[in-house]
Amino acid sequence: MAPRVPSSLLLVGAALLLGLAAGAARASNEEGDALYALRMRLSDPNGVLQSWDPTLVNPCTWFHVTCDTASRVVRLDLGNSNVSGSIGPELSRLVNLQYLELYRNNLNGEIPKELGKLKNLISLDLYANKLTGRIPKSLSKLSSLRFMRLNNNKLAGSIPRELAKLSNLKVIDLSNNDLCGTIPVDGPFSSFPLRSFENNSRLNGPEPQGLVSYDFGC
Repeated sequence: MAPRVPSSLLLVGAALLLGLAAGAARASNEEGDALYALRMRLSDPNGVLQSWDPTLVNPCTWFHVTCDTASRVVRLDLGNSNVSGSIGPELSRLVNLQYLELYRNNLNGEIPKELGKLKNLISLDLYANKLTGRIPKSLSKLSSLRFMRLNNNKLAGSIPRELAKLSNLKVIDLSNNDLCGTIPVDGPFSSFPLRSFENNSRLNGPEPQGLVSYDFGC
């Protein structure tokens, strides 16, 4: 006969499972709240966000949202969705996010500096919108980032030198903006083609080391 498991151990095990489930639910609800806050910021004439129901347990059943096996949001795909409005700081609460795809819309305003908290982000695609302001220096904290495409916006100011710390960055496209100064030459910037920076009328060529300030011409 198999040994009998004390009821106290069963209770402890059940409590642990409930605690883990509650923790996952809290995380999912926080992510759902963050995504719903984004929805409230956006105008959605095509109804692509109709499935974003805040009364559901988590956002993993919402269209354009992808979760991992632990029900954590890892991907947001709203590219080419004809939405307009601004990107809010609440997206920084999607701490497991790996892909942020908001390209080819009518998004305006600035890129929130809080996006620098998305430490697991691999791809940041905000191109072909109407974004203004500067490229946040905080994006240099995205240590996992491989793809950064911010082209075809209205971004201004110099390219933050801090971005040279992104050792995993393989692709960058900052073309067709209103950037100024010089192009960094350190870190991954040493291998990026000049077409990644073209059509910025006030942006000069690669920075001559030690000769001019990086914000020369700004």
